[in-house]
Amino acid sequence: MKAILHAQYGSPDLLRFKEVDKPVPKDNEVLIRVHATTVSTGDCNMRNFTFVTKSMLPMAKLMFGIGKPWKERVLGTELAGEAVGVGKEVTRFKAGDRVFGSTGMAGGGHAQYACLPERGALAIKPDSLTWEEAVAIPFGANTALYYLRDLGKIQAGHKPLIIGASGSIGSAGVQLAKHFGATVTAVCSGANVELVKSLGADKVIDHTEEEFTKNAETYDLIFDVVGATTFDHCQDSLKPEGIFLACIMGLTDMFRALWTSITGEKKMRGGVAINNVERMTFIAELAAAGKLKPVIDRGYPLEQIGEAFKQVERGHKKGNVVITVEHL
Repeated sequence: MKAILHAQYGSPDLLRFKEVDKPVPKDNEVLIRVHATTVSTGDCNMRNFTFVTKSMLPMAKLMFGIGKPWKERVLGTELAGEAVGVGKEVTRFKAGDRVFGSTGMAGGGHAQYACLPERGALAIKPDSLTWEEAVAIPFGANTALYYLRDLGKIQAGHKPLIIGASGSIGSAGVQLAKHFGATVTAVCSGANVELVKSLGADKVIDHTEEEFTKNAETYDLIFDVVGATTFDHCQDSLKPEGIFLACIMGLTDMFRALWTSITGEKKMRGGVAINNVERMTFIAELAAAGKLKPVIDRGYPLEQIGEAFKQVERGHKKGNVVITVEHL
């Protein structure tokens, strides 16, 4: 099969398009013929630590490799495709099922075939969505759901502020917050205001024209997807028991989050949105009902994945950058 191999840090041009052996599913795994994948910010962090803070860089290098990756690997945190084989213990899926899901840090999506555990973040693809549309949902939606519902305990009547609302995580976050009955204020650039309004945001702030901390509004949750602000800077914009959700954290932020969990009314929370079957099932149900819609910046064929990485790493994409995987 054809796959994109990552063996060196540096330019995306160092990624290699190669022929490799097709994976064989373990007893608890599903073998998937991949039709679409994405380049996510998670892929960028594993490829070259693009969005990793300086204080977290040593830890990231210990995980993935100090001078170079510990091993040559296939990246790709999302996929959509057809199940073509299942292990003997698999009961949730069968050959012929059209599926989509997240691979997480295990990767594997940037190839013609991949294996995922049956109990991983895998679900049946809604018939209403193309491969490319379906694959644009899992990474952002899983992350946003983890932060807003699991960490932020969002509920009807809450007023959340979502910073970075036009990207993969932010665009899903706006839709999920509306699903939970919240009144959503979103922050993005002027070029993306209409897009974010179309996703359901009740108010959109153009960060190039207005500083949200100066408008005297207060919020139950402030979800900073892009690392644009800090907990301290947002103190006056949080309600007395408000929560600051930081998607990008440095080492000091981690200690601050721990400290606020013990002291004070206002909290800072963050963490890693590990994929799980419950969140993926919930996401699939919303997508099938038309309540969670994909946002796609642009698409590339698998052999041009280096250009896709460059587009994501510029930091200005709308929603997701999608990769089409051909089978000839």
